[in-house]
Amino acid sequence: MIALSVAAALAIFVLYTALAGASVAQVTPSTIRTAKGSVLLVGKVVGPIQVANGRRRFQVKDIGDTKPGRVLVDYSGSVPDLFGTGKDISVNGTLRHGEFVAAKGSLITKCPDHYAPAKSSSNA
Repeated sequence: MIALSVAAALAIFVLYTALAGASVAQVTPSTIRTAKGSVLLVGKVVGPIQVANGRRRFQVKDIGDTKPGRVLVDYSGSVPDLFGTGKDISVNGTLRHGEFVAAKGSLITKCPDHYAPAKSSSNA
């Protein structure tokens, strides 16, 4: 029984360290300047979106626009149906010479309405 408990604890520890070690820092346009290496950029697309040679170039600002940070994104790959100006996105990549170079196929649109907490109904 003790050996089984120790083995279970070790398995959980190994799983935790594997997942934690594989995590990628999440940044916003206003905080990306201090980022090192590959990161997950989260923000709102602002227009215009330029398309040329299979690449899309657009700017992203902080969601909620509480800070003035904006960053230019260079992206190639497929885009979700909901992608467009004013949409919240997350995309993996690295900052190179002031421009965010996104990993191919890593763009995901977010739909904040679907993740809002459920409205509570009170029967008062």
